[in-house]
Amino acid sequence: MGVMPVKKLIISMSLPMMISMLVQALYNVVDSVFVARVSEDALTAVTLAFPLQNLMIAVGSGTGVGVNALLSRALGERKFKRADKAANMALFLSFCNSILFLLVGLFISGAFIRSQTENAAIAGMGEAYLRIVNCFSLGLMFQMMFERLLQSTGRTVQSMASQLTGAIVNIILDPIMIFGWFGLPAMGVAGAAYATVIGQTTAAVIGLVLNVKTNTDVHFSLADIVTPEADIIRKIYLVGVPSILMMSIGSLMTYMMNRILIVFSTTATAVFGVYFKLQSFFFMPVFGLNNGLIPVLAYNYGARKKDRIYEALRFSFILAISIMLAGTLIFHLFPEELLGFFNASGDMLELGVPALRIISLNFPLAACGIVMGSIFQAFSRSMNSLVVSVCRQILVLIPAAWLLSKTGSVINVWWAFPISEIVSLVISVVLFRRLYDEIVRPM
Repeated sequence: MGVMPVKKLIISMSLPMMISMLVQALYNVVDSVFVARVSEDALTAVTLAFPLQNLMIAVGSGTGVGVNALLSRALGERKFKRADKAANMALFLSFCNSILFLLVGLFISGAFIRSQTENAAIAGMGEAYLRIVNCFSLGLMFQMMFERLLQSTGRTVQSMASQLTGAIVNIILDPIMIFGWFGLPAMGVAGAAYATVIGQTTAAVIGLVLNVKTNTDVHFSLADIVTPEADIIRKIYLVGVPSILMMSIGSLMTYMMNRILIVFSTTATAVFGVYFKLQSFFFMPVFGLNNGLIPVLAYNYGARKKDRIYEALRFSFILAISIMLAGTLIFHLFPEELLGFFNASGDMLELGVPALRIISLNFPLAACGIVMGSIFQAFSRSMNSLVVSVCRQILVLIPAAWLLSKTGSVINVWWAFPISEIVSLVISVVLFRRLYDEIVRPM
């Protein structure tokens, strides 16, 4: 951390996380690509299900962040029994989270979908998809947790192997279960949901095997798993809850945008769903870069190495902006081809082409905000990141989208994204300069 060339260090830290996050994004993207070939209504149904599905991921991933922090600290302090307790509580909490979303699937999923649409066909498909992924979330929760345990002990290759296996299984099963190949009944949207949970469960099983066989830093015990320890759980969620809240903001934003857009048409909502899937291929690598940058900044902050902090930030800004500029160019040059992956109709192309071009204007601005957010987290100013995220996705984006929707043109609604990004970038710059002047410059 303190001596390796900064650029090489950031790449080595970030690349596994970039790949990991891209693989995670594949689940929703692949589902949508195949579902779109059933019908546009089916694609809309999956889009309406996404906010609650994303909340499920946020709870599992945020819990993993808390476990990761506690486990890594215990290993660093050579408190191996405490590390084992953290790992066993991780499995207990994963089981509890799956029970929570089982109840959500049984009693809330239908009302959630119907709150966004009055179209009975879309509501029926959305409820079926959401009920399956919620009720069978055990695989997802354990998949994410086993991968976190591998990552926190430095076994990123094994973690990627688990994720890739799950994604490949999902990709193979999607057309088989959606369209009814090899003698199976055609299940449509429900088939996509079953393919997803089978892929997640497969990844969880692989993750369990890899942890048991290769992860010598943690040891599982059934007696410890079924014996909750309040102090360990409290410390996990002290770190995990802010992360859950950060990720949950995206769920609230997509839910509210769905409600604004569906007033125009179900096609507008489907376009938003397609955009959200496609943008992940550019945002996820930058988020992976962010995750790799945070420990580099934190270590060199502790070591008082101002030059390495400056070099890390400069390189990360250049890399993140380059990735996002590539995304903007691709969205501008090939919008028809991108929408073609989702079997876009003429109406979807008419709405989707300008949407992709307008929204992608904010990509380079978002890159700057994400990198600045990394220094907030590395220097224990996580509240700054939360403030920026709330402003970007809720306080600016949603009111702007609602006001622009009153013009009667759905094209105008897409401009809410660049507007919110400009405002949040200004806030980020103000907070970043204050932190830099207070902490980094005096070093």
